[in-house]
Amino acid sequence: MKTNQEQVKTFEASLEALEQIVHELEGGDLPLEKSLELFEDGIRLSRQCQERLNQAERRIEILLRANQGHPVGRSFEEAKAISEDTPASNDENNF
Repeated sequence: MKTNQEQVKTFEASLEALEQIVHELEGGDLPLEKSLELFEDGIRLSRQCQERLNQAERRIEILLRANQGHPVGRSFEEAKAISEDTPASNDENNF
C-alpha cells in the first residue's frame, strides 16, 4: 500500500517519475513482471498528469469567461499581444 505522500505528487513530480519509468522500460533489461509493474505505474501517472492538465484548462477557462459567461478562447500569441498592449496599471481594473 502506498502512503498519501506517494499518492499525492505535484504535476512536475509525477511527470518526472513517468519519465524515469519510460527510461527504465526503454532499457529493455527488466524481467517481465517488473516491466508490467512499471507499465501499470506509468499508466497511472499518465492519467494523473492528464487529469491535472484538464483541471488547469478548466480553471483557465473559468478565469477567461466573458461578461455573458461564455468562455473566451485565445491563442497564446493573441493573449501575449493583448497583454503587451495593456499597461500594467489596467490589469488591476480587470478583476
